[in-house]
Amino acid sequence: MSTGPRPHPIGIVACSAEGASLCYRTICAEGAQWLGPHAHPEVAMHSHSLADYVACIERDDWVGVADLMLDSARKLAAVGAALLICPDNTIHQAMAHVLPSTPRPWLHIAEVVLAEAAARGHRHIGLTGTRWLVDSAVYPAACARPTPEQRDAVHRIIMDELVYGVFKPESVAELLRVIDSLRERGCDAVVLGCTELPLVIDDRNASLPTLDSTRLLARAALRAAVRADTALAAR
Repeated sequence: MSTGPRPHPIGIVACSAEGASLCYRTICAEGAQWLGPHAHPEVAMHSHSLADYVACIERDDWVGVADLMLDSARKLAAVGAALLICPDNTIHQAMAHVLPSTPRPWLHIAEVVLAEAAARGHRHIGLTGTRWLVDSAVYPAACARPTPEQRDAVHRIIMDELVYGVFKPESVAELLRVIDSLRERGCDAVVLGCTELPLVIDDRNASLPTLDSTRLLARAALRAAVRADTALAAR
């Protein structure tokens, strides 16, 4: 194990189970690359019911979403989490309400993804995710969006199937067609902006290079934790 500073404990503010589980597994599996065999930072997770989040989102209550996130954040801080992440792109719409009252600093999923896109030299990025995300300003307006009909189809697949761990071949094919259409419009990469999408889409089956928001966030948290980055600040 590294003889450097002890890694920061990471707190995961979970929303949907499949995306949060993938984020947790990534931190634990890839921690060994930094810390040695079987090692990873301390990780704590808290989740309110996804139904509570969906109820707030459907009534456009982003203060309510923030209240749920902050309740999780405070519980995680109380058990020692030093930095926080949320493996859910959609509810980052509430971050403006979260940050003024946060007990610990956060890594922002879109900032992590966009930094990786820039590092790879991608200039024309497509965005996939729930309709709530794709219609939002979490990612810049310059990111290409699917058509309204495609947004509805992707949203249905995510909310009716992927969040339940249901992976239908015909639905995967539909998601891949959406990515094909973004490529035809000139995109050179696509953000997998639902944290469940990497469970069925990656560079092996997509026609564009993928930006896996779930694993990119997990890796950014690992880097920050292992470096014991005291420069982290709530923004």
